[in-house]
Amino acid sequence: MKNFIATSIGKKFAMALSAIFLMVFLLQHFLINITSDNFYKKNDKISLLVFYETQGFVHEEAIREGKIMMSKIGNQKNYNIIIADNSDLFDGTYLDKVDVIIFLCTTLDVLDEKEEKAMKKFIRNGGGFIGIHSATDTEYEWEWYGKLVGAYFMNHPDIQKATIITEKESHFLTDHLKNSWSIRDEWYNFKDFNPDINVLLSLDETSYEGGENGDYHPISWYHEFDGGRSFYTGLGHVGETYNDPRFVKMINKAILYTSGLVTK
Repeated sequence: MKNFIATSIGKKFAMALSAIFLMVFLLQHFLINITSDNFYKKNDKISLLVFYETQGFVHEEAIREGKIMMSKIGNQKNYNIIIADNSDLFDGTYLDKVDVIIFLCTTLDVLDEKEEKAMKKFIRNGGGFIGIHSATDTEYEWEWYGKLVGAYFMNHPDIQKATIITEKESHFLTDHLKNSWSIRDEWYNFKDFNPDINVLLSLDETSYEGGENGDYHPISWYHEFDGGRSFYTGLGHVGETYNDPRFVKMINKAILYTSGLVTK
C-alpha cells in the first residue's frame, strides 16, 4: 500500500513538473515571438490600402518603387493589400475591411467631401494611417488631415545626402537604426507642425544645404490622433530609398504600429 501511494505521488509530481516545464517553454516561445518582426499570428491578415493618387507633382520613380516595395511586404507578411490611385475606394463599405491606409506620395486635393468623411470615420474607428514623403504635400485645405499627417510641406532644396539623428533609439519603430546615419534623398522643410507628434528621426541641418526648420527638423514621427494611429516619414523621393533595408524595415514596423498590433 505504501509503495502504491509513493508511486502515485511520484507520478503526480512528475506530471506537475512536466506541466511547469511546458508552461515555461510556451512562455519563452511567446516572449521571443512578440519581440520579433513575425510576432503576430500567421493567420492574422492585416489589410492595407496603398493609395497614390496625385493632383500635383507626380513622383513617378518613387511611386513605382514604392508599389514594388509594398507588394513585396504584402507577399512576405501575407497581408491583404490593394494598391490603387482611385479615391472611389474611400467609402464606408470598403474601408470597413481595411486596417491601414497608406498615402504613397500623394499630392494636393485627392479626396472629395464624401471621401473625407469616410476617412474620418475610418480613423475614429481605430484605423491606421501611414504617410510617405509628399503625403504632407496633400489636402492643404483640410485641417483635420493636416493634424493627422502631422505637418505640411513648405519647400525643399536639391536632392543630396544628409545626416539623420535617431531621436528614439529604443522605440520599436526605430530601434534597428543607428543613433546617427546618412542617406541621400530630397529633404522637405515643413510648416504647421502638429505639436502632439512624437519625433522619431530628425535632420541635422549642418550636414546638408537648404534646411530651414533649424534645430527642430523632424523627418519621421508618429502619434495617436482622433481614435487612430498615424506614422509619417519624409523620406521616399528617390527610388533607391525603397530598396534601403533601413527604410523598408521602418515601414514594416509602421504597419504593425498603425494596425494596432504594436501599441507602444
